[in-house]
Amino acid sequence: MPMNTDTVNSSSSQLDSLFNPSLVAAQQPNWPGGHDGEQMKRAVADLRALPPLVFAGECDDLKAKIADAAAGRAFWLQGGDCAETFNSATADSIRNRIKTILQMAAVLQYYSSLPVIKVGRMAGQFAKPRSNDLETRGDVTLPAYRGDAVNDIEFTEAARTPDPSRLVRVYNTSAATLNLVRAFTRGGFADLRQVHEWNKGFIRDSQFGEKYEQMANEIGRALSFMQSAGVDPEQFKAVDFYASHEALIIEYEKALTRIDSRTQLPYDVSGHFIWIGERTRQLDGAHVDFASKVRNPIGIKLGPKSTVEDALALIAKLNPDNEPGRITFITRMGAGTIRQALPALVEGVTKSGAQVLWVCDPMHGNTFESKNGYKTRNFEDVLDEVRGFFEVHKKLGTHPGGIHIELTGDDVTECLGGGNQISEKDLESRYETACDPRLNHSQSLELSFLVAEMLRDR
Repeated sequence: MPMNTDTVNSSSSQLDSLFNPSLVAAQQPNWPGGHDGEQMKRAVADLRALPPLVFAGECDDLKAKIADAAAGRAFWLQGGDCAETFNSATADSIRNRIKTILQMAAVLQYYSSLPVIKVGRMAGQFAKPRSNDLETRGDVTLPAYRGDAVNDIEFTEAARTPDPSRLVRVYNTSAATLNLVRAFTRGGFADLRQVHEWNKGFIRDSQFGEKYEQMANEIGRALSFMQSAGVDPEQFKAVDFYASHEALIIEYEKALTRIDSRTQLPYDVSGHFIWIGERTRQLDGAHVDFASKVRNPIGIKLGPKSTVEDALALIAKLNPDNEPGRITFITRMGAGTIRQALPALVEGVTKSGAQVLWVCDPMHGNTFESKNGYKTRNFEDVLDEVRGFFEVHKKLGTHPGGIHIELTGDDVTECLGGGNQISEKDLESRYETACDPRLNHSQSLELSFLVAEMLRDR
């Protein structure tokens, strides 16, 4: 991520006047003392005094790249944990996630000849919406686990009580993660000439591991040829890697909003790209109001019941000037629904003249409980939703702009199927997610090859 120092703290009063405190924020924890209690006030004061995690100029750079993707000149790859945890923010875990995304991007770019925008669900994805405020085990009922930003996954009253001080720990863990991400992506680790090295340390799937090595050999030969001809572009030596998360805990996002010294406009400096979920995108709610006030590129999740009217109303609220790169629609329809639900949305938005990037989230609409009690997804369903996404865009003559994947670089067993044919029995061997099931490294790499074929033939 390119570094600059173009964002500075602004007075609290100037920022407070941006937002309407009377609006309802959905999916908020029941904080002790409420959202304006003493504990929350202390956490917010601490966050307001801290420097930005990202810079406004980086957000603008990403917005320009999103505009290119929306116009069919690039492809969006967004991946990472369903929910980050403090304990998983280790160097090995972060490195493996970055390596997985770099490998996927190399595959997609090699076969499509399109630039790939690399975005991590990391350095801020510590909170999750929940269907119920409470969880009951036997005769004990406690607050639901809402992510490490709010409470702990351990099922005790002390652990499950929402704690605003955790928001400061979210900031500190995100800062450490971003520091490591910057070191990896700008310090030689992401050099395209290291394409073979990215595969080291992973358990190699017999089919797609070998296929990746073949591709890496071809890239290596091409780079050697260019070098022998005196061409050694700086672009091969580092990559731009952007941080994203769902802007869910509204007090955290507000506390990390700053006024950009270049433009005097507000930016949410908790991440480059923030998105609003299906459960928090109410037009008259606090989340949409917040997103309308900051100048980051904004993602919006759209499910199978979303209408053209919903989409157009969100565009009017969040991007009235039709700024290129401002809006990304992330569709989460389900494999059995996308071919019926998506065409009207894409067609209606396209006819309106709005410039948006269309991205497929094939994870959240395909979750179910296995017979042995694990929350899981079937790789074939994930793949079929992506396939349906491409089919719809091909039929309408629009650009299938990207994918949004919950993944890990670890050899977990959380999603069924894939080249290694993970079975329901296998789920119990390495089921490690704090929330939703993720594709493991092998499944992620397999998906990238299959998507690359779709992208090449679009």
